[in-house]
Amino acid sequence: MIASLRGRLAAVLPDGAVIEVGGVGYRVFLTAKAMAELPRAGEVMVHTVTYVREDALALYGFLTTEERRAFELLLGAVGVGPKLALAVLGVHSPDALWRAVSAGDADALTLVPGVGKKGAQRLLIELKGKLGAGQLIELDADGDRPVYAEVREALGALGYGPAEAKAALESLPADAGSRPVEELVRLALRALASAGAPGGPGGRG
Repeated sequence: MIASLRGRLAAVLPDGAVIEVGGVGYRVFLTAKAMAELPRAGEVMVHTVTYVREDALALYGFLTTEERRAFELLLGAVGVGPKLALAVLGVHSPDALWRAVSAGDADALTLVPGVGKKGAQRLLIELKGKLGAGQLIELDADGDRPVYAEVREALGALGYGPAEAKAALESLPADAGSRPVEELVRLALRALASAGAPGGPGGRG
């Protein structure tokens, strides 16, 4: 099993790259974000997962061990193959993914190309059982609806789109689950204003 590659970036492909190590070129599948961040000159290093099936042998690469671990957890979910797992990490960082899963935020997963509402719900159930306690965030105090889902709905009601809501939720502090929803909405709106998002009252139309 190949756990990592360190060498020269020999070629950039539409869905990955060729990394040359000791005169051998390795074809590695990467997210668009990882491809953009790989240095074009000098040495490159990626953490890898070797995916082996009867009809397939492929390498999937990641810039951090956290991304690799998230990819492996996604592969353990029923119905999730390497292409879908990579697509999820192309949209969500590992931290954002864990937040969405622990908060039961299916809408966040539907931002991934090819994942509908039902698929997102199934994925939430699968992944929630695989996450360690240290990777989960708190839910709201009354145990009713997850705070992240409530903040997302509030932003949607104010005219912000899914991508803007995703960015705002990712900006919230680590202890967001223990704070009132109203405070989180204010923090999210502040982050959107700082980023120059066009949504909100009077921001559209």
